[in-house]
Amino acid sequence: MRTYQKEDQDAIMRLIESEGSDWSDYYQGDGRIQYLNALLHSITLVIPEGDEIIGYLRAKDDFGFGIYVYDLLVSKQKRGQGYGAMLISHLMDCYPGQTVYVMSDVDPYYEKLGYERIGSIFQATKTSPSK
Repeated sequence: MRTYQKEDQDAIMRLIESEGSDWSDYYQGDGRIQYLNALLHSITLVIPEGDEIIGYLRAKDDFGFGIYVYDLLVSKQKRGQGYGAMLISHLMDCYPGQTVYVMSDVDPYYEKLGYERIGSIFQATKTSPSK
């Protein structure tokens, strides 16, 4: 696991495109350019495997008011192996003392991790990845 680098952009776009039309705003037209810029100006962590990125997380620091996770994606072939939880755990290690919140449209996943729902978002808590 490491911080995203500009050289990762093709691999991360392949991962996003593999999700299909639900993520098309990130990889089609002007959205691709905007999203690549967002990756560079966010807290972006990646899990490389060979020439591929098998998972990534994109978050923003709200300057003492918390770290907000906007995107968390693990390749379909690697899901269920604890990579998503590892990305969030690593983010929390990088920002000790900060509360990490997750903007979710996949609530059952974060409920499974035991994160507390705070209104329309989840508050992440340290868990042991099940890898």
